[in-house]
Amino acid sequence: MIPPGETIGILGGGQLGRMIVLAAANLGYRCHVYAPEADPIAADVCAAFTQGTFDDEAALAAFAEQCAVVTYEFENVAAGPLGAIAPHARLHPPARALEVAQDRVNEKSFVEALGGRPAPWAQVDSMDDLRAAIAKIGAPGILKTRRDGYDGKGQWRIMQAADADAIDLPQVPLIYEGFVTFEAEFSVILVRTSAGEVRFWDSAENVHKNGILDRSTVPAAPVILHQVDEARALAAKVADALEYVGVLTLEFFATANGPVFNEMAPRVHNSGHWSIEGALTSQFENHVRAICGLPLGSTALAARGVVMDNLIGDDAHDWPAILSDPANHLHLYGKAAVRPGRKMGHVTRLVL
Repeated sequence: MIPPGETIGILGGGQLGRMIVLAAANLGYRCHVYAPEADPIAADVCAAFTQGTFDDEAALAAFAEQCAVVTYEFENVAAGPLGAIAPHARLHPPARALEVAQDRVNEKSFVEALGGRPAPWAQVDSMDDLRAAIAKIGAPGILKTRRDGYDGKGQWRIMQAADADAIDLPQVPLIYEGFVTFEAEFSVILVRTSAGEVRFWDSAENVHKNGILDRSTVPAAPVILHQVDEARALAAKVADALEYVGVLTLEFFATANGPVFNEMAPRVHNSGHWSIEGALTSQFENHVRAICGLPLGSTALAARGVVMDNLIGDDAHDWPAILSDPANHLHLYGKAAVRPGRKMGHVTRLVL
């Protein structure tokens, strides 16, 4: 057990790191953020900040020496250099989770081996591979980079086979995924301790716009609720297989034939932001509890329901109107520049 007063290291300085810092402070921990940017928003609220690249093993080791435990707030941290942390501090979740989650082929193969069902997919390394994938899987479908893409980035929609000819194929590993006919999208968010205790939050029904999460609603629609148990069983298998510690998220499509796995995130997740006000213990607090070896808090709902809306781009300028409704809980992330498609904050409303 890591007692309050110790330092938690966080790799990455974005809004997820910022919210982990705030939750950790309430439990009496100091946080030290490590990020490549000169002025990450998480550094505004933490006790210490180190600027460094994620492949600088000497800098990572020096950072870890100042921490009791190290975690990360996004999955695009190179797993290999994190070996420099092990002699100095615990690393939760394990680097193996990154190796699986940050490559879509590894991720889907891993989940299939555990009995999960992703969308039909094929590895693509050339235009011939892409044409073969479309011939096998069909169109429409989506061509994606195997690594680094998120919020709709690094993706090309292929509505018919001829669309492939118009794509200037990037010289990076790719994957082609067939479209899934679904009735709704949802996420399963769990927290797991080093002893193997697992707790789940209620699954949110997620609505996306332009590839970015727009709204999460709890409770979800009945079509989702009927599929949650099966999706949770897969998520627990993933967590156990990885010997996972911390918060883990799996995203699913609710289909006529049951849940179809979309992707996993080995971290706290945008679709769980509602838990700050809407659950007895938020995903951020329970992540801190888990990685520090503390008893977990209850994941039960704190109200009959919750709605969380992301504030994307100029939406953040509506803060006066948002705050004029006393039922709204506003979270702005402190980002200096407003850009289209950029997550600037979120607002949560409880259904009492």
